Amino acid sequence: MKILFAIQGTGNGHLSRARDVYPELARHGDVDVLVSGIQADVDVPFPIAYKRYGMSFIFGKKGGVDIIDTARKLRVPQLVSDIRKLPIDQYDLVINDFEPISAWACKMKRKPCISLSHQYAVLHPAAPKPASTDPMGKLVLQRYAPVTAGYGFHFRSFGENIFTPVIRSEIRAITPRNDGHYTVYLPAYSDEAIVNHLSQFPEVQWRVFSKHNKQPFTRGNVSVMAINNKAFIESMATGAGVLCGAGFEGPAEAMYLGKKVLVIPMLTQYEQQCNAAGAVAMGATSVPTLDARHYSTIRNWLLHGQPVHVNYPDITADIVRHIVSTHAAS
Repeated sequence: MKILFAIQGTGNGHLSRARDVYPELARHGDVDVLVSGIQADVDVPFPIAYKRYGMSFIFGKKGGVDIIDTARKLRVPQLVSDIRKLPIDQYDLVINDFEPISAWACKMKRKPCISLSHQYAVLHPAAPKPASTDPMGKLVLQRYAPVTAGYGFHFRSFGENIFTPVIRSEIRAITPRNDGHYTVYLPAYSDEAIVNHLSQFPEVQWRVFSKHNKQPFTRGNVSVMAINNKAFIESMATGAGVLCGAGFEGPAEAMYLGKKVLVIPMLTQYEQQCNAAGAVAMGATSVPTLDARHYSTIRNWLLHGQPVHVNYPDITADIVRHIVSTHAAS
């Protein structure tokens, strides 16, 4: 059986999860991997058959997506060409992690496309939602990568085919401890802004992993270094807490490691607003932006916040086996 595993390359979470999903898929057939997007910083230990430019949302430096840069880097003719040229007919099964090229290629050819993503779970009627609605943001999630069937991951299981997170084997193998520092990953903020704000909490040692700077530096109690998978995992596992964007994999891994978790959703990003609501329901803390208005909440989290510990079971093999047995012949 030939399987196409299509992965979104915007952000690091999709590729991080794929490190554990891929070998399970490979047990059931020959797997080709397609990655589209230009914003990931994670290497993968498997071959990539198709690397495509795709359609990425570009992180800004003020807390949200840089709309102008996103529009400037959008290549619609290339996207359409990549959709049309993808040899989707040669595959018996297409597994899609919020990846638009394979999803739209399947839709054009009327071929089944099976979602295995966090986004599928976010759209579930029972999924946590923010207090304010965002019809356009929800529409983007629904139309970005259309699928014919789906399975989703969230902080907890709340419906059929909604599963708890895939925790990477690298994380599961670590014995966590608390050396007192706090690990930070906020790719939608500039290093300067992060350092300026975190410097207001001089009693804490902050280790900031940067998407914008390749040269490490230290200013007072704030150390900044380029994002590196091994170093980030080590820092997260040995720290007191994690301050990060309201993605999915990062907060989930921090909870699995039993850390205090504070999330800041990206501005005007509906999925992250939903994730923040879900993380708070699990015991995490959230502030809407990184600025002086929320210093009291951050300080209270540092002083009185409680670790969130969720023992997520390792069910990746079971999920993949179920998907293959259900959809391989469809």
